[in-house]
This record gives sequence, structure tokens and C-alpha cells, in this order.
Amino acid sequence: MAYGEINLPHLAGGAPVTIADFSSATPTTLYTVPTGYVCYPLYALLECNADVGANLVFSIGKSTALTDFIGSTNGDNLDADNDFIFLGPVPSATPATLKKYTAGQIIQFNVSVAGNAVAGQVLLFIILRVA
Repeated sequence: MAYGEINLPHLAGGAPVTIADFSSATPTTLYTVPTGYVCYPLYALLECNADVGANLVFSIGKSTALTDFIGSTNGDNLDADNDFIFLGPVPSATPATLKKYTAGQIIQFNVSVAGNAVAGQVLLFIILRVA
């Protein structure tokens, strides 16, 4: 740690990551945890540029687990340009178990059931701390 650096966790929201095509099952990397850090994902926002269609199903998670942050979720209420949805673990009487991600792990957006061929953006919000 450099002189004067404060070793406190901080909330980070990265630049929007473009999802080029909701009809493609190609995974999209949202964030790679930097060396020396631990990441705790909090929530994400998903915005569309047009109607994604009634069939879209997606998840967000570690590249080897796919659904360990946001499980399979329908996007059928994204009907028009500038619509967005809040994505977070669902609170209940029994708290949701979440995962932390360590250096080098990749968090990605995964389409499991294709929607329409439109683009959108994901904003991922995390807590990042020194490992």
C-alpha cells in the first residue's frame, strides 16, 4: 500500500458494458477483478435500446458458474428504448447467499434464451476492497 493510501472498501460502478445482441448466446464480460482485490457484486441495471421480445432469459455470474449472482431472469418487460430493470438478489426472510469474486475472476452477462436482435447496456455495481 502506498503512503497515504486508505485501505477501505469502496462502491464502484463501472462504465456501461454494451450487450451487442440479445438474440445471441455469446457471453459478455462485465468485469474482471483486478490483482490484489476482492469484489462483492451488489446489483446491476440492464437497459435496452428497443423491445427485447417476450422470450429473453439471462443471468449474471462468474464465467465458470454463470448464475451465481443473478439467476435465470426474464427480460420480457423491456419493451422500448430507454426501458431498464434493476437486477439484484431477491431479499426474503432467509437472506440470499451471495458469492465474492477474487482476483482474475470474470463476471459476465449470459443469454440462455434468445430475445430480439437488439442491443442494450449493463451497469454493474460492486464493492471492491484490497484482498
